[in-house]
Amino acid sequence: MQVVKEQVMRALTTKPSSLDQFKSKLQNLSYTEILKIRQSERMNQEDFQSRPILELKEKIQPEILELIKQQRLNRLVEGTCFRKLNARRRQDKFWYCRLSPNHKVLHYGDLEESPQGEVPHDSLQDKLPVADIKAVVTGKDCPHMKEKGALKQNKEVLELAFSILYDSNCQLNFIAPDKHEYCIWTDGLNALLGKDMMSDLTRNDLDTLLSMEIKLRLLDLENIQIPDAPPPIPKEPSNYDFVYDCN
Repeated sequence: MQVVKEQVMRALTTKPSSLDQFKSKLQNLSYTEILKIRQSERMNQEDFQSRPILELKEKIQPEILELIKQQRLNRLVEGTCFRKLNARRRQDKFWYCRLSPNHKVLHYGDLEESPQGEVPHDSLQDKLPVADIKAVVTGKDCPHMKEKGALKQNKEVLELAFSILYDSNCQLNFIAPDKHEYCIWTDGLNALLGKDMMSDLTRNDLDTLLSMEIKLRLLDLENIQIPDAPPPIPKEPSNYDFVYDCN
């Protein structure tokens, strides 16, 4: 039954456009073919769990994380338009926030309408030095989620809320337009504060980029078994007559 289920699932992943095409896919996925696919996937998984591969992952992971960090900061420099929501969920006001190119100041200000592109720094009235930021909080820990009962009960809004805390009792409150922008901004702000980027987006990007980088570096080693231990160091030669002085 497991093989039959796998045949059906693999045939469906190809998105056949007709019943005849679906039947043709099933015929190609014979029992022997399913076993070959399973064996190939198992071998690939074992290869990626071998000690040399794990050591390579550990070596290149900081490079990948730095790449993700720069992408997040570049997005903050571009900026994002946010909506202002009140307890009645009215969304008729907009405001824009963006990071300065030197990553030292957040520029923000109200807008009359949603912009069609980036908003220039000089048109944003307010500034917040990054050095003044004390913390970034999310969800139910945000001041604007604690204050407004209707918003607090709205799970969708709660998952998109984050706040920048600065000075003694000051905060800059955000509600991201979607989950992707929420991850971009919380990652970018944490990166500015020297903290880890913990969003689901970062984890997915890290897994994808690490896998791609590993595969690219192993292209020359395809179908070659990677040993678990380095080869032994050979003995020194009896003489060095083969060495030439080219000077």
